[in-house]
Amino acid sequence: MKRDAALLLPLPFALAALLAGLWAGLVRLGWPLPALSGSVTSLHGALMVSGFLGTLIILERVVALRQRWMLAAPLLTSLGWVSGLAFPKTSLGPALIALGSLGGVIILSSMVYREPALHIAAMGLGAWCWLTGNLLWLAGRPIYQIVFWWMGFLVLTIAGERLELSRVLRLDRTARGLFVFLTGLFLAGLVWTARDLALGERIAGAGLLGFSAWLVRFDLARRNLRHPAALTRYIARCLFAGYLWLGASGLLALWMGGATAGPSYDAMLHSLFIGFVLSMIFGHAPIILPAFLGRMMPYRSSFSISLALLHASLLARIAGDLAGWAPLRQWGGLFNEISLLLFLVFLVTAIRNVQAGLQPSAAQRGA
Repeated sequence: MKRDAALLLPLPFALAALLAGLWAGLVRLGWPLPALSGSVTSLHGALMVSGFLGTLIILERVVALRQRWMLAAPLLTSLGWVSGLAFPKTSLGPALIALGSLGGVIILSSMVYREPALHIAAMGLGAWCWLTGNLLWLAGRPIYQIVFWWMGFLVLTIAGERLELSRVLRLDRTARGLFVFLTGLFLAGLVWTARDLALGERIAGAGLLGFSAWLVRFDLARRNLRHPAALTRYIARCLFAGYLWLGASGLLALWMGGATAGPSYDAMLHSLFIGFVLSMIFGHAPIILPAFLGRMMPYRSSFSISLALLHASLLARIAGDLAGWAPLRQWGGLFNEISLLLFLVFLVTAIRNVQAGLQPSAAQRGA
């Protein structure tokens, strides 16, 4: 099997998981859409975190390391979400996803063994969080006891990646020590949720708020907000906005620790999963996709349109949550998804233009 064909195999599954997860999200928001499957709404979180994001994150590792055996992990998570929809009354789907996340732990452990660096260790801890959350899910625990572990997977993975890129700044021991402290604080909160959900969430929320401040202070994004290169400036704005949403999620967790449902719970979750995580996707996609394509992808000013819509609609959604205004929350959620789909359309257009050998104009580059 050729490398490119093998690496592309999980991608359609990841994109299908994204579409299924978005559909489930609209149904959960109260839009009058057919559920399509009796389990799709209950699988919304698993579809987005494991079916889509987990598959892509592990697949990125496979591409970087070029080890074909590692492809088993994203294939297992892909089969897992499909099985979860097809056989909702069995544990087959959660079991396959748990096996896929175990594969992610093995991959990250091999990376730590090869290069025992702080940023790789942080990403490895993120993989362990993902596995822990999936094992709790397999054991039948409610989502509100699982979701912070899924958060840990994404937060520590992203924080580790940003720490790696910040090595050019030669961070001092104080900055690195603070990163270690915040990692420990956040993980302590996750563990404590098993004993006291409210206190554990508040401790984890303090960790999220601390990571937000650390990234704002020490990451490259703040320095590049006015960079002359359009792509660098765009990426910096994606990341910086995401760091602010990470802090908002931490504040909400501190405020309403112990909530298991309702508008404030929705605001806390989606400040992180949409405001932070999707901002990272919007910012990193122009960097990561060239690894798959084998060629550079130029910046398009249309990327900023979807980014602005993402944050404006999320502000509306959170305002609707906190004000108890359901229609504003519904419309904000709808345009959250529209912004993501628009971004995917803009990416596909840029990729097709690259493959056709078309060069963007100065206006398209945002120059």
